[in-house]
Amino acid sequence: MPELPEIETSRRGIEPYLVNHKIIKAIVRQPKLRWPVSPQIIALENQPVLSVQRRAKYLLIELPDGWLVGHLGMSGSVRILPEFLEAGKHDHVDFLISGGKVLRYTDPRRFGAWLWADDLETCSALKHLGPEPLSDEFSGAYLLKKSQGKKTLIKPWLMDNKLVVGVGNIYASESLFEARISPLRAAGTLTGSEADNLALTIKRVLQRSIEQGGTTLRDFLQADGKPGYFAQELQVYGRTGEPCHACGELIESEKHGQRTTFFCRHCQR
Repeated sequence: MPELPEIETSRRGIEPYLVNHKIIKAIVRQPKLRWPVSPQIIALENQPVLSVQRRAKYLLIELPDGWLVGHLGMSGSVRILPEFLEAGKHDHVDFLISGGKVLRYTDPRRFGAWLWADDLETCSALKHLGPEPLSDEFSGAYLLKKSQGKKTLIKPWLMDNKLVVGVGNIYASESLFEARISPLRAAGTLTGSEADNLALTIKRVLQRSIEQGGTTLRDFLQADGKPGYFAQELQVYGRTGEPCHACGELIESEKHGQRTTFFCRHCQR
């Protein structure tokens, strides 16, 4: 699933082609995605794009009358393409852009969504979300406060969007390894120094991934069709049975909250 770095990479990729241009119209070939495509999007015509933003794993395209709220789901991607390029089987939504380009949404599994919001304050998809991990609000002090008394294992706790947004399976595993914190521990066992280190490590890992264009494992591509290159830097994720780059012991994996957690038992305590 595309996580925060992949969505931020997509946002940066499409922004120059949208801002100061108009969306001429939307072509919706498959309205039945995770939720039905909003009727306001289907009827969209000649709307100038004011900004392209991101909240958690949502792409937010600002128009004069409201917002396009896009989610890539498990396997979705957005690309900037020439308008004349023929659509494929899984190309469900096109936004025709002034200047002869198209923003094309592709999603083989159809778990993504395109919704309309009159304003972001009342958008149901964005309610109850925690802070952005790259913001000042997300800190060691914040993590320590939220962890008090928590018996939940630390990795699924980090993946809770009510705690912090956008730290999915890949980056939770990688951040815990880099911070040398075992995912077998309960969140409530974090010390102050560990919480400070973990918050900084999460920021560092996410920022590095953004600089590398995200992580391509199966379906994710950048807006220009290129893969993300952070996969080459993964220390534990997807490396079960391979030697740890730090100590040489074999990487292990366990199921936590229906997701696979990857870790080094020797390095992470």
